[in-house]
Amino acid sequence: MAVVVHAANIQDRDGAKLVVAKLYGLFSRLSLIWADGGYAGKLIDWVMEIGTWTLEIVKRSDDVTGFKILPRRWVVERTFAWLGKYRRLSKDYETLTQSSETMIYLAMTNLMIHRLKRG
Repeated sequence: MAVVVHAANIQDRDGAKLVVAKLYGLFSRLSLIWADGGYAGKLIDWVMEIGTWTLEIVKRSDDVTGFKILPRRWVVERTFAWLGKYRRLSKDYETLTQSSETMIYLAMTNLMIHRLKRG
């Protein structure tokens, strides 16, 4: 849907604002965005104001010990695993952030084409 690659000195919550701003006006049916606990706080209200979307935080329960799959969180981790299979994305080879973003778009396009081809 949208990709933003930024410098490591930008906080995740601030980077999320860049991604959400890219989504504005593009997806009229988008109503819910899932995020992990690192995105809680003022970002929830900001997302509601800018796009009338709901930012739902998927939190880990304090009662659980050990590994437990969290609902919807696995989708992000699975996508990172898919992207990691592409050599250009396995390490940070790019000089420009725009090049990294383009490589992500190309990799995801390639994945989608192969999935459509199977059907």
